[in-house]
Amino acid sequence: MKIICNQIDLLNGVNTVLKAVSTRTTMPILECILLKSTLNGFKLTTNDLEIGIESQVEAQVIEPGSVAIEAKILSEIVKKLPDNDIEITVDENNRATIRCEKSKFTISGQPSEEFIPIPEVTKNQYISISQLQLKEMIRQTIFSTAVEEIRPVTTGELFEIKNDELCIVSIDGHRVSLRRIQFKNAPEDIKVVIPGKTLNEISKLLSTEDDKEVKIYFNNKHVLFEFEQSMVVSRLLEGEFPDYVDIFSRDYETLVKVNKKQFHMSIERAALMSRGSKKSPIKIVMQENKMIITSNTEIGNVYEEVDIEKEGKDMEIAFNPNYLIDILKVIDDETLYLQFTNAHNPCIFKPIEGDVFQYLVLPIKIYA
Repeated sequence: MKIICNQIDLLNGVNTVLKAVSTRTTMPILECILLKSTLNGFKLTTNDLEIGIESQVEAQVIEPGSVAIEAKILSEIVKKLPDNDIEITVDENNRATIRCEKSKFTISGQPSEEFIPIPEVTKNQYISISQLQLKEMIRQTIFSTAVEEIRPVTTGELFEIKNDELCIVSIDGHRVSLRRIQFKNAPEDIKVVIPGKTLNEISKLLSTEDDKEVKIYFNNKHVLFEFEQSMVVSRLLEGEFPDYVDIFSRDYETLVKVNKKQFHMSIERAALMSRGSKKSPIKIVMQENKMIITSNTEIGNVYEEVDIEKEGKDMEIAFNPNYLIDILKVIDDETLYLQFTNAHNPCIFKPIEGDVFQYLVLPIKIYA
């Protein structure tokens, strides 16, 4: 193999695929980047058996070929080379020589045949979505995926396409996050659970430019995200995702309209005293036109008042403030509704108009 490419282009490609390099494995090949050049171009590939990434790098292909090189050393070399053309040649013994200006490295590689290929995903069922829109939807839901793998399916997010609508849902046992958008010409119904790890890595690759799109292909076991120069393939999580439809009840005893920023800042200040401890939750009291937020701990106490518009009964309820803050950080609306039934049932966050987002958080029992 022999190729010539620019240092910046190669570094961008290496940084992209590094996200799927295994760090804990007994298989050395999973710690490698596969370099492969053909008449169609030059690409880098990594695969940790859960997620695989392939990135095209602009290059002059002089001689087709392939080799697997340890990712860490390749990354460090490319990062420290000058911004100029890099020449990579590989001999019949899988020894790679990397030249740039007056620098030269020789590295022992592994046969490309030992590299575990990324699973193929047929390109039948797919959706096309703005990269910025998907990035925002992930940001606004990923925080409530479960960390512990007691129920592995909840460590991922549900992607459900139904009735020309994409709905993304995450559940961690304390909170439920839901974001939805409408689609034109959506495919037939799709319901899959994508690992949270995959979506975290995907989010880093997604552009903040609204005119760029990503195609997402689905099959029974894998999902494929296709970008301009890269693609990511991930396994899907198996198991029945918890039913989320009925938990967002429309019934309430108390409905509060509140300024999001004022509510958020008051909760942040109250959390300084509670430190998010279950033993020291923040207490929220809804009265006629005000919300009173208090926290009393061994450190001290805090009292906050927020103007509200209230419909229904007065209410007293307690929460872990961190759960509220996580939700309030990702809501962009200026005002929102808080919906309550009683002090023992969840609070629901929803927009003033429409249903593009819904969040649910469980309260903490108040002891007398």
